Amino acid sequence: MPYLLLSFAIVSEVCATSCLKLTEGFTRLWPSLGVGVGYVLSFVLLGQALKHIPVSVAYAVWSGAGTAAVAGIGVLAFGESLGRAQWLGLALIVVGVVALNLRGSH
Repeated sequence: MPYLLLSFAIVSEVCATSCLKLTEGFTRLWPSLGVGVGYVLSFVLLGQALKHIPVSVAYAVWSGAGTAAVAGIGVLAFGESLGRAQWLGLALIVVGVVALNLRGSH
């Protein structure tokens, strides 16, 4: 259950961050509301997950997965491009998250 909460926290954060692009500097109401609701929901869910998952692991997974997902959305939905350095950076994030999870919550 804690990892399900963490997964929903990640999805909520990714949706909120993706909406940031659509707010046009917070001049558009609905995307701006999406950002606010998404971030609040994400932090509430992350807080609940932290009751059972060590903060080092949970935050690494939350931020790493969110970063990778938003980068993918930027490429797919917003036509952004990533160079070799950006791909390498994302790979290092994934490796770091995996390394933190090797020990898990033991």
